[in-house]
Amino acid sequence: MRPSTSRKGDCWDNAVAESWFGSLETESLHRHDSETRRAARDEIMAWIANDNNSRLRSTLGYLSPMAYEKKCCAHVLAEAA
Repeated sequence: MRPSTSRKGDCWDNAVAESWFGSLETESLHRHDSETRRAARDEIMAWIANDNNSRLRSTLGYLSPMAYEKKCCAHVLAEAA
């Protein structure tokens, strides 16, 4: 497996990831001054959990990533039965 790399400073090469990290920075990292690395890690993990479970994505039919995953898994399981 070879990792995907983009040109330095070209956000259009990986716009989805750049947008996601921008949201993480704006909504979590810049709002909190963590006392320890552990506190920063916990804050980031809480943000990711909320993002995956609550934030709706237009590309997923206005479902959260977890709801979309459950819907896809149910569909696959139904076809297998």
